[in-house]
Formats: sequence, structure tokens, C-alpha cells
Amino acid sequence: MWQEKQGEENRKVQFTGGSTYIISLPKRWIAQNHIEKGSFIKLREEEGGLLTIVPPTPIIQKRLNEAVIMVTPSDCSEKITRKIVSAYLAGYNTIHVKGDKQPLSTKQRHNIKDFVRHMLVGTEIVNDTSIQLVLQVLLSYPELTIQSALRRMTIITKSMHNDAVVGLKSRDLLVNDVIPTDNEVDRFNLYITRLLKIAVYNPRIIKEIGLENTDDCLGYRIVTKYVERTADHAVKIAENVLALKHAVNSDTAHGIMKMSTVAIGMFDNAMESLFRQDYDAAENVIQNIQEVANLEKEAVTFLQADMEDGPTLRLIIESIRRTAEYASDIGEIVLNLTVDSILT
Repeated sequence: MWQEKQGEENRKVQFTGGSTYIISLPKRWIAQNHIEKGSFIKLREEEGGLLTIVPPTPIIQKRLNEAVIMVTPSDCSEKITRKIVSAYLAGYNTIHVKGDKQPLSTKQRHNIKDFVRHMLVGTEIVNDTSIQLVLQVLLSYPELTIQSALRRMTIITKSMHNDAVVGLKSRDLLVNDVIPTDNEVDRFNLYITRLLKIAVYNPRIIKEIGLENTDDCLGYRIVTKYVERTADHAVKIAENVLALKHAVNSDTAHGIMKMSTVAIGMFDNAMESLFRQDYDAAENVIQNIQEVANLEKEAVTFLQADMEDGPTLRLIIESIRRTAEYASDIGEIVLNLTVDSILT
């Protein structure tokens, strides 16, 4: 009997022909998936003894095939790109951006193309006319898994942080490169979010995107957000370094950089604990948060020698502390993802 609320149905296994076990398929499922006599379906054996029945053309694929976005002459670039991002994150593979009643303006077309090239991983403009732009996501899941994209985010974020902090002593020109580099982190953040949202609707791609099961999706989504936030704080550090009016006292610079070394080390170790699925390594990251708190107090005591730049330096210290806190938060997520490894 079909149970509407649970979406489940009990079917009796039958034995026929002396060697074949069969079950009948629900009529409603047959109709929903346009199954006919002679249609081929796939059977997939999943973990835990589950058996998945895959129709010839899954409904989820049909739903996520194409999206159409209508643009009016008064729509600003930010409004248009927000719509494009929403469609991209929802998992649509083809996005049509069309002028509503009037053709797209030259400015609108230019801004859309610039945004797609710089912010949407694996997306190309396959049709470009005054009437519409057609965006096509060409990157397949195995080409860039969540693990690969997240590793890239981690490397970029770590580099951004280090380049920003080094400016305290040398006013290195690398500080100027930190702010635009943040776009790279944002690109991968959008890409990973897209994959995770698709996986929630379509668990069959879990292995393809590099995860073990659907339970990992929420944890990886939060971790990705924390990495993106860590990159944002690297940008804030760079902006505040550039805003300093005077050379920083050597003791102050040393104290802040010492704190920075521990904080970004925690971030790096937290991410490695995730990639290695290492419970103990994640636990060690969390325990280091007190060391950062102690180093913060020490760094603040030196600010009296930099009275005019004191507030700006305090903001830099705060961003470094937030980096350590995000690392600790990532460590806690890794504990949750790997808890089975320490249970008996």
C-alpha cells in the first residue's frame, strides 16, 4: 500500500522461472518517468545494501537542463548577475539570458560576459547576440571534484593571508594583489556550492564529485563557506595594511606576525585534517585556539607604540583572530564527519 507521507511502498518479492526474483514497480513512478514496455532502466548497488533504480532520463536532469532569465533595460548588472548565480547554483547546465521586449544593451552584455568569465567555473558563452546570451556549463564532475576545488581554495586563501601580513614589515607590493585574488576563491566557492546542491537532489553523483555519502554535503558546504570567509579576512588585512599611515613598530609587527603564523597554521592543518579525514589532527587544531588568544593579548600590548595607527592595527589583529576561529570551526566539523573512526 502506497504511503503518501513517507513516499514508501512495500512490495512482495516473487520467485519465478526457478531462478529469478522479481518485484513490480509502482504505476505512479512508471508514469512520472515515462517508462514504457521495452524501456531500459539501471540498477545501482549502493552502500548499506541499498539498490537504486535509475530511470532512462531522470526527472532531476530534465528539470536542471535549461533556465531562461529575462532582462529589462532598467535591470542593473548586480541584479542580473544575482539571477545568473542563482540559476548556476541551482544546477542548470544551460542558462539563456534574454532581453525582455528589448534587446540586451551593450553594457549589460559586456558586464554579463565579464562576470561569467571571471566568476563561474566551467562556464562558457556559446551564443552571443543582442537578443540573448547563452551560458553553457561544460565542466563535468570528475574533471574538478569538490576535494580538488577545495584544495585550490585553501592554497589561494593561505597565500592571500601570508601576502597581506608580510606587508606589516616590508610594505611588499604583494599586498596589492590580495584583493583581486579574492575573486578566485569566490569562483570556487560558487562551484562547490553548485555541486553540493545538485548532490542533495541527485545523490547518484556523490561519488563523482568526490564525497562518500550525502551526509557529507552539509559539512563540506559549511567548511567551504568558512574558507571563503577566511579569504575575506585576508582581504581586510590587506586593506588595513595599505591604510597604515606610518611604519609599524618592530615589536608590534613581530607580535602580529607571530600570531598570524599560528592562526594560518591552524587553518592549513584544519583543512588537511579534512582532506585526510583525520579526527586527531582536527582535535589538535581546536586545542590551539587558546594559544592564539594569548598571542592576541601579547600583540595588543605593543600597540601603544603605534598610537595613530592603533585602531587600524587592532582591526588587523581581529581579522587574524577570526582566521583562527574559522580554523577551529572547521576542525569541529571534521570531528563530526570522522567521529565513527574513534568509536568502538
